[in-house]
Parts: sequence; structure tokens; C-alpha cells
Amino acid sequence: MQLNLPEYGARVRRLADGSVQIYDDLRRKFVALTPEEWVRQHFVHWLLDAKRYPAGLTANEVGLRLNGTLRRCDTVVFGTDGRPAVVVEYKAPEVAITQRVFDQIARYNLVMQADYLIVSNGLDHYCCRYDHATGRYAFVREVPAWENL
Repeated sequence: MQLNLPEYGARVRRLADGSVQIYDDLRRKFVALTPEEWVRQHFVHWLLDAKRYPAGLTANEVGLRLNGTLRRCDTVVFGTDGRPAVVVEYKAPEVAITQRVFDQIARYNLVMQADYLIVSNGLDHYCCRYDHATGRYAFVREVPAWENL
């Protein structure tokens, strides 16, 4: 599927049962290739390659406890201080980015307290900065490069 992200050398394999997997460099393993996973892998590679985010500070499927329930952030980029700097939520390309998606990532950020939130379905990408002093979000024109976080 064509995305609004650069291509990269994705490693994909088909298993004997017919299922398809894609290699996740951050988790160092093959995972089920879903439309959302296709978006995740392309977006992460774009963050690492174009925006120069360090792979060692970037993690997929980061667990958090929200209202007593275990949830997972799709991708978290940590700052050099070890605190979450960026939280990313992915949707499949056919899923519209709605207020509900932003509400989901904002709830995650109640726990994570990251400075930036990003939502992408591979076609449309939205980034906002969180002002910790006021508790408000402001959309920014583009995803900041690592050195500008």
C-alpha cells in the first residue's frame, strides 16, 4: 500500500500458514503485518532517517497503566533524560484521523507527559506540542527534527 512516507527496505516474510510478517528493527523481531503495522514501520523509519531520532531512544509498543488498565503506546521517543519526549499513535490508512484518535493519545499523555504527540494513518500526519504549564495542545506545522525537540 502506498503511503505519504518514503519507502524503505522493509523485510517481509510469508509463513507456511499464509500469514505475513514484517521485521521491526526496534523490537528486533518479526511481527504480524497489519495495515497499522505497515504505517508504524514506515513512520518509524522516517523518524530515524529523515528526522534523525536515535533508534536507541525510540521504542514500539510501550506499556502504560491508565486508570488501572494496561495500555500500549504505539511508539515512544525518549529524551536523553529518560522521560518521554514524543508519543505516536498510528491508524491504518483507511482509518480517518478524528477527534476520537486525538482523545486517545491525549489520555495516554496524562501518564506519559510527553512534549509532542503525533498521530498518523500513513497518509495524514498531525503533530502537536503540549504546554505543561497550561495543559493545552497546539498543532505545529511539521514533526520536529530530533535536535529541535
